Amino acid sequence: MKLLLIEDEQRLVEALSYLLKKNGYVTDIAMDGESGVEMALTGIYDVIILDRMLPKLDGISILQEFRHRGFDTPVLFLTAKDSLKDRIEGLDAGADDYLVKPFSSEELLARLRALARRKTKELINQTITASGMTFDPLRGEVTKGSQIIQLSVKESLLLELLMYNQGQVITKERIFEKIWGYYSGTDIANVDLYIHYLRKKLSTSAIKTVRGVGYLFEEN
Repeated sequence: MKLLLIEDEQRLVEALSYLLKKNGYVTDIAMDGESGVEMALTGIYDVIILDRMLPKLDGISILQEFRHRGFDTPVLFLTAKDSLKDRIEGLDAGADDYLVKPFSSEELLARLRALARRKTKELINQTITASGMTFDPLRGEVTKGSQIIQLSVKESLLLELLMYNQGQVITKERIFEKIWGYYSGTDIANVDLYIHYLRKKLSTSAIKTVRGVGYLFEEN
């Protein structure tokens, strides 16, 4: 699962980064509101953890802009503001959950698991069929005739992004951010490499190259 943590308290960022990585979450970090909303609007995250009081742009404004743009990614508010009025304001702005500082690591992880289960339920039975293939993103499997093709995690994420956006060009930059992340330490050339892997493994010409821009999935 890919998370975005928008938080400006350095010690908390360091602690949460360690905790989330230890528990298998891939996490990008924004330490002010302006960069936070910019990263959130890429649409590449499964869950967003959002501080309410941030420099440059506050959490409520970020959340309102995010929801106004039509994004339904689960958002967990982290905040020291614990009055009933504050909680209601945060939930009415579009937050899915609200956790008051200080909090326990166990509670944060439990709430993240709950948000993940909610997202997983939305994906159940949402297989995608196109170009003679049926893709199950939860299993990472492609069925092609009588053949079942198992994909790696990165291949599965890449195919899911392309097929859910069928007919739309996805830039290499967006693919890289979604699959590998801002701070992965890898090279954007991995996008071309994994496109090659997918084409070869699936024996398909449905994945088209748009030169100088990126790729799209187009039904044959």
